[in-house]
Amino acid sequence: MKIGFIGLGIMGKPMCKNLLKAGHECTIYDIVEEAAREAVGAGAVKCESAAQAASGRELVITMLPNSPQVKQVVLGENGIADAMDEGCIFVDMSSIAPLASKEIGAALAGRNIEMLDAPVSGGEPKAVDGTLSIMVGGKKEVYDKVKEVLLCMGSSAVYCGELGAGNTTKLANQIVVALNIAACAEAFTLSKKAGVDPELVFDAIRGGLAGSTVMDAKVPMMLDGNDKPGFKIDLHIKDLKNALETGHGVGMGLPLTAQVMEMMQQLVADGFGGKDHSALVKYYEKMTGESIRR
Repeated sequence: MKIGFIGLGIMGKPMCKNLLKAGHECTIYDIVEEAAREAVGAGAVKCESAAQAASGRELVITMLPNSPQVKQVVLGENGIADAMDEGCIFVDMSSIAPLASKEIGAALAGRNIEMLDAPVSGGEPKAVDGTLSIMVGGKKEVYDKVKEVLLCMGSSAVYCGELGAGNTTKLANQIVVALNIAACAEAFTLSKKAGVDPELVFDAIRGGLAGSTVMDAKVPMMLDGNDKPGFKIDLHIKDLKNALETGHGVGMGLPLTAQVMEMMQQLVADGFGGKDHSALVKYYEKMTGESIRR
């Protein structure tokens, strides 16, 4: 397909490269010029604006930080809404508030442009491998048209319901991931504080009921002291903020989410906002004076 791809950050760049590898034709744009270099090397055509990247495309994909950026790129001055042809499909793969997805979708519907919200999970490693989990909201018939394209970037692309359902599903995912990382940080710091080797505890429990994909991915990083960002604390805070606002909007408190949000906010204050979310273990290091690093 002829695809416009806007947003070539940690996640967007490898996702775009996987589309190119699958034979799709991509025009690209990012506000950071050097971000486009690798994609151009893989065959993409660099554009001077988001509108130019979206013009004449069958499918336009955005991978941006949060709701305000997506709204600005789509509906703002010189936005892609004015550049996309009627009948074009717009897929926002950013993680944003579900209500923002619905607002953008309603504005595009008046221009005969269909929208899907399709946030992803898996971080940079799975973006590189093309094995992301993709959660999709919108019309089922539109999802069916682009499913195979989405599967160039992910190992699964699951239809979750009407527009906004993809981002609601992503918020649920981000709550589970954040709480799981925090639980691992707390549990393994406890084992070290009690005089038991955290690495041996990890080996003992990872195959049981406590084991999880999160544990397998993040505890080795904690043990290595590796906080290179696959997914930054700053970005996870953004997702938890959207989760809390969504919860409040439907009349539900999220006490566990709020607690981990406060832990992450403290880490930002301590200068770790740009680190991987596995750096939650530093909260416990500061609290206990104990490190689980090898």
